[in-house]
Amino acid sequence: MSASAILVVEDDPNLREAIGDTLELAGRSVRTASGGEEALEILAQEQFAIVISDVRMIPMDGIALLKEIRLHHPRLPVLLMTAYADVDRAVEAMRSGACDFLLKPFEPAALLAQIDKYALPDPQTVTDVIAADPASANLFAIAARVAQTDATVFLTGESGVGKEVVARFIHRHSARKTGPFVAINCAAIPETLLEATLFGYEKGAYTGAQNAQAGKFEQAEDGTLLLDEVTEMSLPLQAKLLRVLQEREVERVGGKKPIALNIRVIATSNRDMMEAVKRGLFREDLYYRLNVFPILIPALRQRPLDIVPLARHFLVEKATEIGRSGLAFSPAAEAALAACAWPGNVRELENVIQRAMILSPGNLIEPECLTLQAGDAATAFAAMPFLPPLENFSNIAEKNADNKKNMKVLERNHILKTLAEAGGSRKAAVERLGISERTLRYKLKQYKEEGFLQEE
Repeated sequence: MSASAILVVEDDPNLREAIGDTLELAGRSVRTASGGEEALEILAQEQFAIVISDVRMIPMDGIALLKEIRLHHPRLPVLLMTAYADVDRAVEAMRSGACDFLLKPFEPAALLAQIDKYALPDPQTVTDVIAADPASANLFAIAARVAQTDATVFLTGESGVGKEVVARFIHRHSARKTGPFVAINCAAIPETLLEATLFGYEKGAYTGAQNAQAGKFEQAEDGTLLLDEVTEMSLPLQAKLLRVLQEREVERVGGKKPIALNIRVIATSNRDMMEAVKRGLFREDLYYRLNVFPILIPALRQRPLDIVPLARHFLVEKATEIGRSGLAFSPAAEAALAACAWPGNVRELENVIQRAMILSPGNLIEPECLTLQAGDAATAFAAMPFLPPLENFSNIAEKNADNKKNMKVLERNHILKTLAEAGGSRKAAVERLGISERTLRYKLKQYKEEGFLQEE
């Protein structure tokens, strides 16, 4: 079943069939369940864009089902159907996390309108980012939906998870995509300059202000403003930011006339926000003003299927920048990358790939060039493989052919030695080498033809 499908939960077989037929006639993919328990079994195995459920069902009613879905599938929209007499229960359902409810009887057009409004987009339609893991595919599907609105978004997650990548994705998929995307790192600008940088200033506002200057808020007009690491702002500046967000207008430093704003604001933080609020480091009212639509970005270790595709992407990107085309990871190197915990997330992965490109003597990057255990500069240096003195690389272009030949010799010796240690068992050798059985067969056939391996 496609991730864009609709799950209909209704214990009345006639109504269940009628709703299913209505949706199928409208070109929608539909799956039906006769009750809450069956629906939960289906949801454990398949993905859906939205669940439509009746409220009054036995033995598990719609509100109990809703609470179970919120627990196990927190981002999945649930639309409830209810009779007029059950409006009080519908209100309870909205408080429990239902996206909306429909009063019976309803017209097909009303049902389709609600589905179009709340259903998640198919993750397979997200093609302009790397999202091989289901966790990241779901993340970008949610980001694509909020991009269609002007809601303020608060991106949280560990340092290095790619918060700005998600912010740019939201901007790129929004109605503001032709407008500017303006990013400001609130932690990187001195406190004395941050206010003028954000809000702008008039001529003569302070010493050195020889000309008026628009701030980041004005520069983002008709576009998106990213407030990166917003929790690093001082409390007085947080108060001024709160007023700008409330009034949707900004007043330059030294200015007397407010300037109306038409922007979308995205904020990020790597802190535990509620802890920062409790400790008095961040204003509670500003937190709720920014936290209209929160998105927690999973750490890289929580989306392991992204690791190798991201590594390949960085390898191609960086190789193009330095003019070293043809670089690739060995199967063992990719296995090592996938097995790493990546405490520094995507940023750490990118750094490791850059180091590997520098350290690799040939076009095939092996595990020893990845320095994965490097936690600091000293450890990273100790983990690097032995390299000749720098002057020996002066004619590296002329030595590429010899290097390639030497790498082939080392590879052949390693494979044959591993095969011998495995007692001739190809299956055991494949597991030790970290390559496919097909690759091993190809290599052994090549070695036989070259006379390095006798016929069996």
